[in-house]
Amino acid sequence: MEPTDHDALDAYSQIVSAVAEALLPRVAAVRVRRSGRSGEGSGSAVVLTAEGHLLTNAHVVGNADSGEATFADGSVASLDVVGRDPLADLAVVRTDRAIGDPPTYRDVDDLKIGSLVVAVGNPLGMAGSVTAGIVSGLGRALPVRTRNATRIVEDVIQTDAALNPGNSGGALADSRGRVVGINTAVAGVGLGLAVPINATSRRIIYALMHDGRVRRGYLGLVSSPAPLPPEWVARTGQRTALRVAEVVTGSPAAVSGLRAGDMVLAVDGQPLGDAQSLQRLLFEESIGRRMEITVLRSGALVDAVAVPAELGD
Repeated sequence: MEPTDHDALDAYSQIVSAVAEALLPRVAAVRVRRSGRSGEGSGSAVVLTAEGHLLTNAHVVGNADSGEATFADGSVASLDVVGRDPLADLAVVRTDRAIGDPPTYRDVDDLKIGSLVVAVGNPLGMAGSVTAGIVSGLGRALPVRTRNATRIVEDVIQTDAALNPGNSGGALADSRGRVVGINTAVAGVGLGLAVPINATSRRIIYALMHDGRVRRGYLGLVSSPAPLPPEWVARTGQRTALRVAEVVTGSPAAVSGLRAGDMVLAVDGQPLGDAQSLQRLLFEESIGRRMEITVLRSGALVDAVAVPAELGD
């Protein structure tokens, strides 16, 4: 007997229902008390450890130090902000008591466009809301700005699962209920974005849990990916490099002699092709360490030596 449309819809409903059943107890509504004009903030958070840690967005907690989390069973727990990283839009908070076991967090390396995803959060004050859709795009870039720096959140997931204010900090899960991203932004009708779970975000989460912050190196470059001339594609095997749009005056990049218009090919012999590949090299261990940067300038290869400073708050 051939499967019918009803069979397909039933299977779809069963998948979404199973994910909702697994995740609703593990996604809390959070409310924080911010200082200054910001007032009260709210959003969602996903259980990270059974000891009481939850994962949310940095923009949800803002400058708050404390707040409360409300779970699906109606229980309420006080929380403290353990650490926040505005440049990744991630934050870790901890409740004053133990909570349920966390969901499985899955790296997005093999996630595919068209895959079913389910968003769980607390949009517009409606606790325990579930929406479903597909992965609409992968590898999107989400610019995040603070007073002193701009960073590109790498490999952002785009989905058409309905997201609204309050979904921020909630879970984006695959068809097996594994968390693949933390919902972070509503970019337009039918367009939602989520910070992915990957090696970089896991490193950031670990630093927030253990140190309360993420230390990064600072070069003072503003760059964007650009195609290499065909002759250099043949010579280097690279198709793209980072074109320097601006070098901040007095920065380590400026001291090294890097200039606007340079095409950054590699750092310490490691080829670069996008903004993320440079950012991955600028974590704590890069601070104060000699870094050899190979650039293409006026048709010739030039090596510059820079020593990253520590990126301030």
